[in-house]
Amino acid sequence: MSQQPSAPANPSVWNRAVIWILPAYLVGNFLIRTLTAAHEYPMRTEQVLEMSIDAPCIVGLFGVRKRMQPWIFRIALIAGLCLFAIRATSDASWWTGHLMYSLLPR
Repeated sequence: MSQQPSAPANPSVWNRAVIWILPAYLVGNFLIRTLTAAHEYPMRTEQVLEMSIDAPCIVGLFGVRKRMQPWIFRIALIAGLCLFAIRATSDASWWTGHLMYSLLPR
């Protein structure tokens, strides 16, 4: 018997998943970084990695913009841009990506 090649995943399923996962990631990441305080500075590589993940997510929003609701696109875009705006508020915010920074008591 000959083996049948497996069918590739349906691209429409992946498109629908991206339309919901990308905005959820950006908005959720924004809420976590805004509402929780950071307690230590990350390594430089972690800081750069976080920013290099957030930037393509914002660019990816424009790629799927026509297939999503306009209000979802706007909210996700604002959240994504605010992730970078948070880093401009202070030195601690630049390093941690969080709006608040505090040391834990010892």
